[in-house]
Amino acid sequence: RVSRQHNAGARGWLPAVFRMAEWDADLDHIIPSAVLPPFWAKLVVGFASLLCFARSYDGDFVFDDSEAIVNNKDLRAETPLGDLWRHDFWGSRLSSNTSHKSYRPLTVLTFRVNYYLSGGFHPASFHAVNILLHGGISVLLVDVFSVLFGGLHFTSKGRRLNLAPRSSLLAALLFAVHPVHTECVAGVVGRADLLGALFFLLSFLGYCKAFRETHKEGTRSTFWVLLSILLGAVAMLCKEQGITVLGLNAVFDILVMSKLNVLAVVQKVLHKDRSFENPGLLRNGGLLFRMTLLAAGGAGMLYVRWKIMGTGPPAFTEVDNPASFADSMLVRAINYNYYYSLNAWLLLCPWWLCFDWSMGCIPLIKSVGDWRVIALAALWFCLIGLICQALCSEDSHKRRILSLGLGFLIIPFLPASNLFFRVGFVVAERVLYLPSAGFCMLLTFGFGALSKHTKKKKPIAALVLGVLLINTLRCMVRSGEWRSEEQLFRSALSVCPLNAKVHYNVGKNLADKGNQTAAIRYYREAVRLNPKYVHAMNNLGNILKERNELQEAEELLSLAVQIQPDFAAAWMNLGIVQNSLKRFQAAEQSYRTAIKHRRKYPDCYYNLGRLYADLNRHVDALHAWRNATALKPEHSLAWNNMIILLDNTGNLAQAEAVGREALELIPNDHSLMFSLANVLGKSQKYKESEALFLKAIKAHPNAASYHGNLAVLYHRWGHLDLAKKHYEISLRLDPSASGTKENYGLLRRKLEQMQKRNV
Repeated sequence: RVSRQHNAGARGWLPAVFRMAEWDADLDHIIPSAVLPPFWAKLVVGFASLLCFARSYDGDFVFDDSEAIVNNKDLRAETPLGDLWRHDFWGSRLSSNTSHKSYRPLTVLTFRVNYYLSGGFHPASFHAVNILLHGGISVLLVDVFSVLFGGLHFTSKGRRLNLAPRSSLLAALLFAVHPVHTECVAGVVGRADLLGALFFLLSFLGYCKAFRETHKEGTRSTFWVLLSILLGAVAMLCKEQGITVLGLNAVFDILVMSKLNVLAVVQKVLHKDRSFENPGLLRNGGLLFRMTLLAAGGAGMLYVRWKIMGTGPPAFTEVDNPASFADSMLVRAINYNYYYSLNAWLLLCPWWLCFDWSMGCIPLIKSVGDWRVIALAALWFCLIGLICQALCSEDSHKRRILSLGLGFLIIPFLPASNLFFRVGFVVAERVLYLPSAGFCMLLTFGFGALSKHTKKKKPIAALVLGVLLINTLRCMVRSGEWRSEEQLFRSALSVCPLNAKVHYNVGKNLADKGNQTAAIRYYREAVRLNPKYVHAMNNLGNILKERNELQEAEELLSLAVQIQPDFAAAWMNLGIVQNSLKRFQAAEQSYRTAIKHRRKYPDCYYNLGRLYADLNRHVDALHAWRNATALKPEHSLAWNNMIILLDNTGNLAQAEAVGREALELIPNDHSLMFSLANVLGKSQKYKESEALFLKAIKAHPNAASYHGNLAVLYHRWGHLDLAKKHYEISLRLDPSASGTKENYGLLRRKLEQMQKRNV
């Protein structure tokens, strides 16, 4: 017999169970019976999910991976574990005004474990974890969809009825191969969304466990509800979106387990029906208790989260989310809804995918006359139609599936909707990872409904198979694009040609590879598209500085600091340009301004020291370089300049002391070995100097100056044959070295004189 579910009698549930089974059977011509057993269904889903994204396995760290992983000190062993709970996702202090307030300590912890187990920043291990996580989530969704499609109906022995095997398998397959997931899976930082989704689903399944009747009919397990809340908190510590599982649990409990008919309730309220004054829903103490627990848990999480944030919400700029800065509420509302329609289009047709949708990629809609308003009208037309069916359909099974599908689509998306707070993006494919499960559920239901009302089943089966195959191929192609920054950035040019950040990133990638001419072209286009893009101006100014186009470099950097007065890097680069133009006073002022805005700026202290050295202000130069090494003990250039300056000014003892101090901190730096060897040679400590020269040459055998200076040492020391050998090696490596040629000539004349004397 079928046991009771909540307050409804078994008699009422038998027709419902049969209706659910009938809906699932509509997909029998699409899903073969051989893969319906849970083990085989999960195996198929897992294989499909791994197949789609396997190409990203040996990809590089790309885009945001650099900041969140490679440059994040929280991954290093020397950083205390406790710092993970005080820092944001990017390794900055949460109390800082510049922090993005993205608090995901558990995700960062998995990065740290990855780093430790792989012995460093080896991207393959990071990518492998992401791919496996997506596979696990896709497999877990088979169980989740089974509950959403089939409901929670148990026999007297506690065995679930109607697992909806066809519907759950098809929905899970659609999810597993959806191309919009590529950013989360192929981009390592997408692990936050993957972990958040994993614990989100575990929390939902845990909540469902509370409705499994064991000892006596009608009992509910408080333990499972509390465990579900705890798992929701864990999900939130992986990605902020995780807290929304509490809302989904509440919707599931009210609409499915308590069988609340929203339309009937609204009608009774409007008609002042007295029967509503004491409905079964309000008499249900178990439901009210569970809602109280969920509400208290959610409020507690939000309170703790707010306290941790410290200084309030993060500060975003207009280029991050231009619609949120619009003065008109109507303009904001229209653009927000247009963004929703774009998100819906990405779920429906995930062909145009881009790593970044900001900076002019989606121009603002400023009037209702813009043709793009049609898109948001179409979105709301579809949504209202689905909501009406979810509320008004006479078929309770249809109402339930549409309500849960919409809930799964909308509730996890709410934190990214701009409704409660401003977000730092326009459209982001990563935030669609969880909502796409609701979309896949609705799509599966649509295929079932289409099959039910169509006599020709084969075209429907071909359509479903075509969607799965096309999405799988698109995933493979897109995963390949995420393997390297060059491919990723160039793939965005055709999708978002108006996005200044895309052109900036292509330019930066080209500059890193030494192609400055092409990089300049893309940087100029980025500045043209966004005349206030200070980072593009700074990078373009740097390249022009290296090409000795100093006037234009100064103009660009001056404009950058005028637009953003606290841009420390631009101030420093402006100082370098002014120094090259012999405008020393202005250069010093620029360096000082940079340090004012970024107190811990070792590179700026280094450049300030170079300026003082050029002005023969030796004490000030040494002081600036000492500040650089204090802030960054491994700053090799600052140490070298101190040694060389002390050497050139005849302070050999002090130069030797500084050199030894530097080598203690950076023992494998061959340039420091070389500088200290020169000092020791002048101090006639030939043996120790020789050892350091040889060690430097072993580390960098093709450095002509290393062989040349070792030859000078041997020349002074009287080891003339060795001197001759290293002079010749040095001249082979650099035939144009005039000093070495001169010294070699002196040595040869000396050797010839010695030969004549011996004869």
